Amino acid sequence: MINWTRIQELYEDFGADGAEDLFAAFLEETQEGQERLEAATTPDTLQSEFHFLKGAALNMGFDEVSALCEQGEQRARDGQEASDLKARVLSVLPATCAQFRQEWRSRVGLA
Repeated sequence: MINWTRIQELYEDFGADGAEDLFAAFLEETQEGQERLEAATTPDTLQSEFHFLKGAALNMGFDEVSALCEQGEQRARDGQEASDLKARVLSVLPATCAQFRQEWRSRVGLA
């Protein structure tokens, strides 16, 4: 789930060129974070990657991804199994990014 109000706010705050750059950087960094999460195997690396993705998702209004990452981060911090959350994030995040790529321009009134 994407908080489109947040996307509109970012667009208004950064302007057309700034928002375009921000969104492109977010998608690139998120892809890299996703790859790191996929490779993470220890509680410390899982916690770190969940934390990174949680913050990025929260800033962009990717509410579902942020909530899943928060749960994964907490489990990893507590030394609990988090593979189900890792798998869920690795499924939901790419789908959410694809939806964002397809819709953000129309959602901010450009298309």
